[in-house]
Amino acid sequence: MTNTEENIENVEDLNLTADVQKISSCERRVKVTVPQSEVESYFQKEFVELEKTAYVPGFRVGKAPRKLIEKRFKKDISDQVKHALVMNALTTINRKGDFTPISEPDLQYDSLVLPDEGPFVFEFNIEVRPEFDLPEWKGLKIEKPVRDFSPADIDAAIKQILANHGELEYKTEPAEPDDYIETKLTFKAGEQILSSIDHETIRIRPILSFHDGIINEVDTLLTGVKPGDVKTTQITLTEDAANPEFRGKTVDVVFEIQAVKTLVVPVLSEALLERLGGYQSEADFRDAILDTLQRQLEHEQQIRARQQITEALTINANWDLPPDLLKRQSEREFRRKTMELQRSGFNQEQIQAYSNYLRQNSTAETARALKEHFILEKIAEIENIEEATEEDFDSEIRLIAAQNNVLPRRVRAHIEKTGEMDILRNQIVERKVINLIFQHAAFTEVPFNFGTQNEEAVDWAVAPDPNAIAEVTTEDLKAVNKEIDAKKKIDPNVKIKGCNFDSTYD
Repeated sequence: MTNTEENIENVEDLNLTADVQKISSCERRVKVTVPQSEVESYFQKEFVELEKTAYVPGFRVGKAPRKLIEKRFKKDISDQVKHALVMNALTTINRKGDFTPISEPDLQYDSLVLPDEGPFVFEFNIEVRPEFDLPEWKGLKIEKPVRDFSPADIDAAIKQILANHGELEYKTEPAEPDDYIETKLTFKAGEQILSSIDHETIRIRPILSFHDGIINEVDTLLTGVKPGDVKTTQITLTEDAANPEFRGKTVDVVFEIQAVKTLVVPVLSEALLERLGGYQSEADFRDAILDTLQRQLEHEQQIRARQQITEALTINANWDLPPDLLKRQSEREFRRKTMELQRSGFNQEQIQAYSNYLRQNSTAETARALKEHFILEKIAEIENIEEATEEDFDSEIRLIAAQNNVLPRRVRAHIEKTGEMDILRNQIVERKVINLIFQHAAFTEVPFNFGTQNEEAVDWAVAPDPNAIAEVTTEDLKAVNKEIDAKKKIDPNVKIKGCNFDSTYD
C-alpha cells in the first residue's frame, strides 16, 4: 500500500449529505453539504496545532491566548481548512459507493468560499462508470484463428525484416509499384492550403492513408512518374478529422515528385544478425522470428475474440457517452493500442497503418473500447481478478523492449515519463479477464491467413486542428540533425540535449 493510500485509509468520514443528480449514463452532478459543526471542528484542529508554534507580539511562542490566536489567524488558515474539507468530503463520497468515478471531479476550487456561519456547500460534475447488469459472459461461442507456421512463413517474415533494413537508391527510370517517391504533398480546399509536407518519402501502394482519410488507387496514379511531374487527386476526410470545418469534405491533393527511389535489400550476414539483436546464427534468428509470428497470431486471436466478446456483451450497452469523455479517451485508446501492437511484435509500418485507422474512426472506436472496458472491469471486480503485479509490468516491458531492440529500463522510463503506466495496468488486467472468458468459451477453429501489405501510412493530418499548437516540422528536424552532424565532426559523441529522433524510447 502506498503512502497516499494509507493516508486515505486513515481519513475519517465526514458527517455530510451528498445530493447526486444523474445527468446521463456517465455523468453525475453532486451537491455536497458539510454542516457548520464539522467546519468548526476542522478549524479547532488547526488552532490546536497553531497554538504550539504561533507567534503573537507580546507573548512567547506557544503562550498566546487561544481567543487571540483564533481572531488573528482564522483568515490565514481558512484555505487549509477548505482544502482538507473538500479532499475528505470527496473521500467520504467515494467510500459510500453511490457511483464509480472514472475521472477527476470538475471542481472550481478557487471559487469555493467557507462561510462565516452555516454549512459549507459546494457542487461538482463527475464522470462515472455507467450502471448496468452484467450480461452473461460464460459459454460464449468464439472463432479462433489458428495456423501452423511453415518455413515459408518464416522466410516471408525475414524478407520483410530485411526490407525494413534496406537502403533506398535513386533511379532514373519511371516509378513502378513498390518503388518509393520523394514528394511534396499539398492539401487544398479551393485556394486554401490546409497543410503541406515537403520531402516526404512514400512507397507506391494501392492505398495511402493519413490521420483523417485515405486515397485509393494511388499505385495507378503514381506508377510511371518521374522527378518534376505533378499529379493531383482528391481525398474525402473522415467525420473525426481534427478540423471540424472540413469533416466529411473532399479536398484536393497535389503530389510534386522530387525523386524516384528503389529499395536495395541487404543479405542476411553475420554483421546484420548482430545488428538485429545479437543473434549467434541464422537458426537462432529464425527461432526468434517464429516466436514473433506466434505472438502475432496470439494477438490476432485476442483481437478477434475481443471483437466477438464486445459484440456479444455490449449489444444492450446503449449508454450515452459524453463527447468530452470520448475526445479525451480517444488519445488514451490510441496509446493503448500502440503499446499492444508493440508488445506483439508488429513493425512500425504496421503500427502506423493501424494508428491512422484509429484516428480516422476515433469516435466509434473509442466508444466501442470504453464500453468493452466498463464490462471487463466489472467482470474483474466480481471475479476478484488480481491487479497487475510488478512481475506483470516487467514481463510486458521486456516484450516491448525486445520488439524495439532497446533496453527494458528505457521502455519503462518512457512509459513512466508519458504517464502510460495506468494504460499498461488496464491492458494487463483486461487481458486477464479475456483469458478467463476464454476458459469458459466454446471455440471454433478457423484458418489464419496473412493479409497483404497494400497500404502506405503517413503520420500526418490533412486538415489539422487550427487551434492546436504547431508540431515540429520535418524541416525543423532536418535542421536539428544537420546541427548534430556538424558538431559530430568536432566531437563524435555530441548530443543536443532533449533532441534524439532515432527511437521512440530515446
